[in-house]
Amino acid sequence: MNTTPAPTAPDATSAPDAPTATTAPDAGGPDAGKRVVLAEPRGFCAGVQRAIGMVERALELHGSPVYVRKQIIHNAYVVRQLEKRGAVFVESEEEVPEGRVCVFSAHGVSPAVRANAAARQLNVIDATCPLVSKVHQEAKRFAAGGRTVVLIGHADHEEVEGTVGEAPEHTVVVENLEDARALELPPDAEVSYLTQTTLSLDETRDIAAELKRRFPQIKGPGSDDICYASQNRQNAVKELAAEAELVLVVGSDNSSNSVRMVEVAIRHGARSYLVNDVSRLDEGWLRGVRTVGVTSGASAPEILVEQLVARLAELGYGRVDTITTTTEDIVFAMPGSLQ
Repeated sequence: MNTTPAPTAPDATSAPDAPTATTAPDAGGPDAGKRVVLAEPRGFCAGVQRAIGMVERALELHGSPVYVRKQIIHNAYVVRQLEKRGAVFVESEEEVPEGRVCVFSAHGVSPAVRANAAARQLNVIDATCPLVSKVHQEAKRFAAGGRTVVLIGHADHEEVEGTVGEAPEHTVVVENLEDARALELPPDAEVSYLTQTTLSLDETRDIAAELKRRFPQIKGPGSDDICYASQNRQNAVKELAAEAELVLVVGSDNSSNSVRMVEVAIRHGARSYLVNDVSRLDEGWLRGVRTVGVTSGASAPEILVEQLVARLAELGYGRVDTITTTTEDIVFAMPGSLQ
């Protein structure tokens, strides 16, 4: 299915598919009973696929180098592969030679960055995830109405920096429950809240509830800001945690949605670790473990999961089962200029 990005986030968790499992035959022998359980869905979401595809298409159209502001997505493997094809990753649009192609990452940028890119006459290709763009539009709308915007998120994350930039004088970042309890606003303040798209569902729900308790007239987004992929992958992790003593989440250290998945697994009773790639697997984690759950964040390519599963098979975990909690068929189209 190929769709134009919707203005609101799809509610992919309102009616999830019932968890189903597929099972590979047990090989028998001394390792019989040891198994890997794969979560489905896992890995790339529609926004990530679109962003990577936009860099690849820009290279086809414009040749090398194509400059990318920040990591196009938070995954070191993907960045390395795109560098091999001619992409040049920079920290700021200031590092891009005037007039050259500059791709904005999937995490979005502030209006100040856009203005600076225009002043430098950069040929901008905007790969901001449509669901992040939705949050930007909400921030502008709330601020234009004179409301204080409480943004639930991590202050040092690129997505939050970009959203705050839409209305910096009207926006306050709240990272956790303690921040929400300590938030000081004038008693007559008109308040709204928004969330970073890659947060933990459960933790964000608690923070939003505290904000509603303290500010009963607070207005939230028209629909959930946490993206469908983060919701789906966290729901799948909960199922893994019920099946496995150990849950391994493939993803980079700076991937917010991957880190949240580890936290969800731990909160639901399993030991869990973030694994950038198979080289980061600590075999000591497997001591006494019969079932290993494996999943991956929305910015992690499937090849990294395959390499991890292959290594686990070498270590005796040859049986592979899959738990499917929902099916994703969302696609975000690239802009017409790249088609």
